[in-house]
Amino acid sequence: MSKTSEESIRCSFCGREKKEVNVLIAGITGHICDSCITQAHLIIREEGGTKSKNEIENTLKLLTPKEIVENLGLHVIGQNEAKKVLSVAVYNHYKRLTQKNMTNDNIEIEKSNIIMVGETGTGKTLLAKTIANLLKVPFCIADATVLTEAGYVGEDVESILSRLLQAADYNVEAAERGIVFIDEIDKVARKSDNPSITRDVSGEGVQQAMLKLLEGTIVNVPPQGGRKHPEQKMIQIDTKNILFICGGAFDGISKIIERRVKSQAIGFNTFSDADFNDEKMLSNVNQLDVKKYGLIPELIGRFPVLTYLHPLSEETLLSILTKPKNALTKQYVRLFEMDEINLIIKKEVLIFIVQKAMLLNLGARGLRSICEAILTDSMFEAPDQKIKELVIDLSYAEKQFSKSKISKLKVA
Repeated sequence: MSKTSEESIRCSFCGREKKEVNVLIAGITGHICDSCITQAHLIIREEGGTKSKNEIENTLKLLTPKEIVENLGLHVIGQNEAKKVLSVAVYNHYKRLTQKNMTNDNIEIEKSNIIMVGETGTGKTLLAKTIANLLKVPFCIADATVLTEAGYVGEDVESILSRLLQAADYNVEAAERGIVFIDEIDKVARKSDNPSITRDVSGEGVQQAMLKLLEGTIVNVPPQGGRKHPEQKMIQIDTKNILFICGGAFDGISKIIERRVKSQAIGFNTFSDADFNDEKMLSNVNQLDVKKYGLIPELIGRFPVLTYLHPLSEETLLSILTKPKNALTKQYVRLFEMDEINLIIKKEVLIFIVQKAMLLNLGARGLRSICEAILTDSMFEAPDQKIKELVIDLSYAEKQFSKSKISKLKVA
């Protein structure tokens, strides 16, 4: 074939010449370019390829509450109360979806959305993500801080479902049985316990917009996300079978609980200072405290299940470092194994890491930052030193930590 005739070959779909595209695939009677292949793939994902309801039920791995808690224990340390409450709520939710019409009493079981109260780094996101993985259902995380009321700068509430649709590979049937974790729900609290007289577009306005979404309604969802692509075709999703789990640190809610508990102390009821530490206060949290914090009653009513997560103790943080399947120490050991180096971290180093994490008040997330500060130089130098074993002792850990920026942090 001559050079002239080769250059005149065009894509049979978009008409672009060979020199204008990266790849041009030849067929029996035509050609197709890489751009048109990508577009066709997206159309198939959005329009077709949906599984039947029976196929989705077969892929759903329904575990009993005890089995869920046992599996959670392999990934999440402690938080037994939260695990128990979550496992029952999730089991009942998916049990109602897979139930057969055994009777004619027309009893419709409503779903139980969940709200989790706990400090940062206590495992709220990890619990929700692990449950979704166990049940093999689509899962997405949405950040409530970027949401605004419709018509204002930010993201619409419906954009939450765009992420779920993407996680379900644009399978609407699967997305309608997924789990949505809305993080930082406390950041959309209204400014006071009284109804706002001015427009609160990123607080109370977001809560109002979420009401129908949480309870169950048919929502027009933009598959590529909201306002940047107004011309895109909307996909309808029914939210009545989507389980919503919300989490938030609710910073300062312990004070609200303390005032309520103290006001209920009548007669000879006495409380010691130990009764008013953060851990014991959170165990008394109820819907009234969350309402006083700034969530509207209509929203709280759509979260019938309320649970809390304990602040992490030194003992729990030490277990998090070593025991879970995906423990941090196991991750670093595996990283060094890839360079054929046997990493040994001494027990006193683990205790040192935990103590520094407690001082920083960052929960389990602080552990990785401290580990990185201690091991960065080793990870930089070890691959070129051709060593077979690396032992991290306390003196080395203290020296490396003191050189890091994280050691300069001061907790107020």
